[in-house]
Amino acid sequence: MADKGQTWIVRAERALLNSFAVLVIALMLCIALQVFANFLDINPLLSFANRVFWFGAAVSLNSLLDLQWHILAVIALLPAGLVLLRDRHVRVDFLYDRYPLRGRSALDLAGNLIFAAPFLVMAIPGSVRFWERAWRSDEGSASGGLNDLWLIKLVLPLGLSLLAVAVLWESVRLIRGFLRR
Repeated sequence: MADKGQTWIVRAERALLNSFAVLVIALMLCIALQVFANFLDINPLLSFANRVFWFGAAVSLNSLLDLQWHILAVIALLPAGLVLLRDRHVRVDFLYDRYPLRGRSALDLAGNLIFAAPFLVMAIPGSVRFWERAWRSDEGSASGGLNDLWLIKLVLPLGLSLLAVAVLWESVRLIRGFLRR
């Protein structure tokens, strides 16, 4: 039974990571479209008779630029916790690999407790306030880009919170490993 649960988790993880890969392709297409439209001096690309959620009255070069930043934010922030849990994050591996397993675990735990935890404790409440301000004011782009900026600003506290859960999970796993030895 645990095997099926593990298989389900692996499949869900793979599907999630594949969705982020699709977003990378969407980002590249958005960049190419913006460059092409700019070269041909087409602006706006589409106009709407009524306001459309997120795009407002038109899809312009500025809204394509905003969309690129939004996609990049999603790609960078939401999978960060999963990357940490899968041990695929960046560190100075040429130093890290020289330590024995117990030393690497101690270094990981110290990094979680000294750097990640204090950062997340300070950043998450600030990011929630950042999102709340955009939500309450119905913030939109000042340059004719995308509207409803609260939507993308929600990615910051969500991504940081997922990362905090991953840091907590990994820290507990490391502490349990030390207690077993």
